[in-house]
Formats: sequence, structure tokens, C-alpha cells
Amino acid sequence: MKNPAHNIYIHVPFCISKCKYCAFFSHACAHPDWDKYVTGICDEIKQWGTKIGNVDVPTIFFGGGTPSLMPIGVFQEIINTIKNNFHILNDAEITLESNPGTIDVEKLHGFVRAGVNRLSIGVQSFDDEKLKFLGRQHDAQTAIQLIKNAMDIGLRVSGDFIYGTPGETVDDVIKTCKQINEIGLTHCSLYELTIEPDTPFGKMKLKMPDNNTMAQMYMAIEDTLVAKRYEVSNYAVPGHECQHNQNVWDGRPYIGIGNGAAGRVLLNNEWFEQRGANAQFDKIDNKTRAIENIITGMRTVRGCQLTDMVKNVINMDWVKNNKDKVQIENNRIKATKNGMMVLDDMIVNLVKEI
Repeated sequence: MKNPAHNIYIHVPFCISKCKYCAFFSHACAHPDWDKYVTGICDEIKQWGTKIGNVDVPTIFFGGGTPSLMPIGVFQEIINTIKNNFHILNDAEITLESNPGTIDVEKLHGFVRAGVNRLSIGVQSFDDEKLKFLGRQHDAQTAIQLIKNAMDIGLRVSGDFIYGTPGETVDDVIKTCKQINEIGLTHCSLYELTIEPDTPFGKMKLKMPDNNTMAQMYMAIEDTLVAKRYEVSNYAVPGHECQHNQNVWDGRPYIGIGNGAAGRVLLNNEWFEQRGANAQFDKIDNKTRAIENIITGMRTVRGCQLTDMVKNVINMDWVKNNKDKVQIENNRIKATKNGMMVLDDMIVNLVKEI
């Protein structure tokens, strides 16, 4: 029996510098050993090809770190290795995360020729002072120029932004959203600034906006953007959603390649938790996998599919008594607008004790 299609995530851990808020697995490295890196990545890909067979690949996502730092030859070798071990679908979405200042027009064209059809740009802000505060290495104009260059050559483009920094107001967030609309981004991710303990921000006594202000910012984003919310922090013009993320949120299998990557592999009809560089490969029981599907699926506006596995762990009595927060439609369970505002608490109640 052939295993099902698997999405692929490739982690590129290198950055020019570490941002003050960043808790991701990444290293500030001016001159990475790309030969060593690509050898390790390609060896992992070959191992997975042997393990799960020549399965279809609907999406490939290069995340980081800063994948746009990669030489084109390194990227091409990785893509060729995937082609030689799997079947990349003709309409596969191939995303490259990038930071402004790390990729010029010539290099952008090189990535497109090698297969990239979607560019995710770490803009974070259109305000130069805020960019300095966050520890970013680019200015707003450089980010805007990269967006325009990518659009001009026909790439699907997404921008990442951070809101809720100290001193930021609801009006500031609305201004950012209006700039996103004016530039014409068809996809964007707006993340509330989260202070992680092992980061420079975590060691500072920052005065963050209060919960009421954050809630107003969250609602203002939805009210102002032309793009529509399709996940808690992600917005898209219909038809421009990130297919890779949607597949992961929907509970479809994916492989994580490289140090810092994680995956959920479906092998011979059994689920496995997997971490890149052969760090982990453990079987997951059906209850655990169902709960994971609920946690990721409920973050999206279309919700979580009510498979038999999911139905077994949902507290239907709680659902019936909380129709203002959750609803069932077309064999999917999803959060209402009120439910999205209290999502974490809702999910705790949604999963019954077994």
C-alpha cells in the first residue's frame, strides 16, 4: 500500500543576526558552512525517500532562520534531491522565507528559476524606529522594495508583521493595515509580540499593552485589512492562502528536514512524531493525534474536520452548551468570532477527559 502525500518543511537555521524577540532554532552566522548543511539536508531527504517511498509532495516550505541567505546552488541541490526521491506535484507550492536586505532582484530571479513560486517576507513593521527596537537589520523602504520586486516577477507574496509592542496604539496597527492594503499584499501574517524568557526582550522589563488594548488591536486588524482572516494570525485574499500551512493545520502529514524541524509522518497508516536530523521518530497514539488536530484545526476559520478519531475526544456536552463560542457545520467544528478571542481556554474545555 502506497503511503499518502507528505508536505515537506526544510529548516534553514542561519541568520545575519538574532532578533531581540526570537526564540526559534537559529544561529547568527556570517559565513555558514553551506556544503556541510546541504549534505546533511540531502542525506535526510534520501533516508525519507527510502522509508516512505516515492510519495506525492504538494508543498515545500523553506523556513528559518533566513532561507534567503542560501546560495541558489544549495537550494537547487535540495530541490533536485526531493525530485529524485519523491514526486513533486506540478502545481506544488514552494515557499521561501526571506528577510529584506538578504536578496536582490538577480538572486530573486535565481530562486524563481529553481522552483520558488511563493515568497514570505519578514517585514515586521513599516516604521524604522520599531524595526530598530525589534533588532531588525533592514529599514522599511528596503522591505517595500523587496515586496514590489517579488510582485513584479509574478511571485505570490506574503508579509510577516508584529504588533503589540510597548507604546503601540490601536491607531498604529490600523495604519500598518492600511499600508498593507495600499501595497497590495494578498497574504499577511500579523503576530502579537510574545515575550519569551530566553531572549533579550525576556530579560527586559518591557511595559506591554494591556489585554483590552491587545483585543482592540486584534479586532482592528480584521476590520481594516482587505485580506480576510483564515487563521488566528493569518489573512489572505481568497485563493491566496498558504497551502502548506493549511495542510498542516488540517492534520495532513508532513516531514520536517534539518535541525530544528518537526513533522508528523503517516507511515503504513500509523502516525509518528518526527524531528529533523534523525533526532526523534516516535509513534503517536490516536488520542494524542486527534488532540493535535483539534489544537491546529480550531485555529482556522474552517475549523477541524470531525473524523471518528476527533469525535472520540470532543466533549459534545460542552459544545451544546457553548454555541456562542463553537459551532458544527458540514462535518467540521469551528470557533465563532467570540470563540477565537478565547481560543486557548476553549480548546481546554473542548477536549474531554478519557
